[in-house]
Amino acid sequence: MLKLFKHNVLIIMLVMLIGCLWAEGETIYEIRVEGTQNIAPELVISAMSVRVGDALNSEYVSRSIKNLYRMGVFSDIQIETEPYRTGINLVVKVIENPAVSSVSYQGFKVVKKEQVEEISGLRIGSYWSGSVKHDLQRKLKAEYSKKGFGNAEIEIMEQMQPENRVSITLRVNEGKRIAIKEITFLGNESFEDKQLIRRMKTKPASFLRSGRFEEEKFEADLLALVSYYKKNGFIDVVIGPHEMQQLTDRHYELVIQITEGTKYIFGEVNISGNDHFSTETIQENFTMKSGDTFDQEKFDTQMAKVYSMYFDEGFIYTNIENEFNKVGDLLNVNLVINENTRAKIRQIHFTGNRRTKEKVLRRQLEIAPGDYYRQSQVIRSQQNIYNLGFFEPDIKLDYRRINNNGDIDLSLDVIDKSSGVANGGVGYNSVDKFVGQLSISQNNLFGNNWSSGLTWEFGGSTQNFEFSFTNPNLYDSDMLLGTNIYYTKKSWSSFYYEIYTRGASVRVGQSLPWVDRSRASIGYSFYSKKYNITNESSILADSTANATLIELDKLGWRYTSAGNITLSRDTRDNIFFPTKGSQITLFSELAGGPFLGDFDYFKQIAQVNWYSEIWQKLILRSKWRFSYITPYDDSEDAPPDEKFYLGGTGADGIRGYPDRSIGPAGGGSRAIIFSGEIGYPIAGDQIIGLAFFDAGDSYNHLREFNFLKLKKGLGAGIRIRSPFGLIGFDYAYGVEDRSWEPHLQFGTTF
Repeated sequence: MLKLFKHNVLIIMLVMLIGCLWAEGETIYEIRVEGTQNIAPELVISAMSVRVGDALNSEYVSRSIKNLYRMGVFSDIQIETEPYRTGINLVVKVIENPAVSSVSYQGFKVVKKEQVEEISGLRIGSYWSGSVKHDLQRKLKAEYSKKGFGNAEIEIMEQMQPENRVSITLRVNEGKRIAIKEITFLGNESFEDKQLIRRMKTKPASFLRSGRFEEEKFEADLLALVSYYKKNGFIDVVIGPHEMQQLTDRHYELVIQITEGTKYIFGEVNISGNDHFSTETIQENFTMKSGDTFDQEKFDTQMAKVYSMYFDEGFIYTNIENEFNKVGDLLNVNLVINENTRAKIRQIHFTGNRRTKEKVLRRQLEIAPGDYYRQSQVIRSQQNIYNLGFFEPDIKLDYRRINNNGDIDLSLDVIDKSSGVANGGVGYNSVDKFVGQLSISQNNLFGNNWSSGLTWEFGGSTQNFEFSFTNPNLYDSDMLLGTNIYYTKKSWSSFYYEIYTRGASVRVGQSLPWVDRSRASIGYSFYSKKYNITNESSILADSTANATLIELDKLGWRYTSAGNITLSRDTRDNIFFPTKGSQITLFSELAGGPFLGDFDYFKQIAQVNWYSEIWQKLILRSKWRFSYITPYDDSEDAPPDEKFYLGGTGADGIRGYPDRSIGPAGGGSRAIIFSGEIGYPIAGDQIIGLAFFDAGDSYNHLREFNFLKLKKGLGAGIRIRSPFGLIGFDYAYGVEDRSWEPHLQFGTTF
């Protein structure tokens, strides 16, 4: 019906145009509309491409007719001319489609009335036509089929009313839900029915399955069966036709015809037309060996690698035709490559960055104007921009060809998100119980990628005030400058002392050009500390372990002057939920000695994180952390708060145990932690589910270390990046303590 309607429209337009050709070029004095009932004539004229005073142009008349039909208001349109003075008048004769005066629904139960209203889009006053009726019938049929009622009978009744209006009644006989009792294949000589059914989402009814038949799901099943056959060498397979054979009033047998064809074995790949890459280089992408069963899925994956090779060298217009040469059951592949021209980048444009200065984005680019287009560098540039944390995940990339040489302009479109954070949250751990935090930070100050923050942490054992500022591009260079000023009071209730700290630090960093994605930084810290013993009897009970603390309690304020060096390399593809790459950090700190101060110690921390996708978006994340501290010169021991206390969460966390509960009394001078996590993106990188295993220990002497005696914890957790901040919850089992420990944190973001 729809095709016939379009055909008649074309015939009418052709007749009208022939009539208009007699007056081609004549001046239009008036445009008059006849036949309108529910639409204003002025609206009809405004939709046309001709105006009073124009010379009549048949092309514009044709365009006007198309525009008017596109409105969906008219069932017939005729444009006639009549002589007037030295020109013509245009007479637009229209027949309006009727307007809907009412809509009623009968029999709708499985599909609710509200759903039908949303699907149909019918409203009082909307225009009704044969094409609208046909489209509505198709949509309702598809909706019922999706819910398993493929036999539903849908009737749409029309009753004309005065003033060219129509009342619509939608009636349905839903019938019974179709259930597939059996699935039978005909012609499947190489695979049993149960092997093929395993590849389908449509399943026969059973005790645990409804056997519901959904057309959309079944269409995907047919494609899955084709892919399965082609993966096993049957590249000429034909799946279908299929039919439903009724067994009872609601049970059906689904019969699927299969024509398998020949099972092919792989011969060789022959390549022609290649100039930029050698034949040997291209053939390295194909790992199937002569005599193997031809695997279409593997071949397509390897073809994608060939295209990636070319795209990464700027040959974005490359076309590769793969011809299958079949000799009996032997399949040889001939690749005919048309490399075409190599694309250079002329300009790179940014849009959508209302808050962030363009220079900040350009620093993240791995490619520059004048370079050949390289897909890997462009993708990495997108990752770098997203990892700034200022934009939504959907960073759109597009390019436009600008000349016959194939050169292009790149466009990157970003969507700003808030980079200002106000945290007003509360957390819980077994040692401090509930702790709170208030902070204000801005990670993109003035759009320059400067970060600044003011933090207050408080709780039963903690008071911490800190101000920080970091400029990662000092004077628009690649040099980082950062500073911190802080005052801290922390009660180590498990170890019967409290400590006051006040001081400041400064650091300067620079990327290393000879090591990709790496940075070196040096820092200096100067701060004073005061130690107070809170339970003298408990301290004296283990005077050997706490001799240093007893002495520090008597001395009052002590000063630390320290320098540090950090080497780091970060190749993560996404800092919020990495799926590949690594993160390596080496931190060395020297206190006292040439820096003076009251404490002399050397501290070193090495940490390696690895990320890889193991299967179907499941990400394996592993971490190794080694820590070491030793006194030297005039100091006989390192400060107790600089030592390592494992357990809980954080850098030295082992989940399943209370915070700071693992290690010798007074802290350990050596520590090792291993953590393995399997994460799954429930909703992109916004909601992550994970299972984990942690192990580690802290000790004072190397001879005490024993891999078999590491404290171990395992459990599950969730991470949520919401508009209100990071929400994380872990529930872990401490293997050695045989107890469960919750770990919770959350905050708010604006």
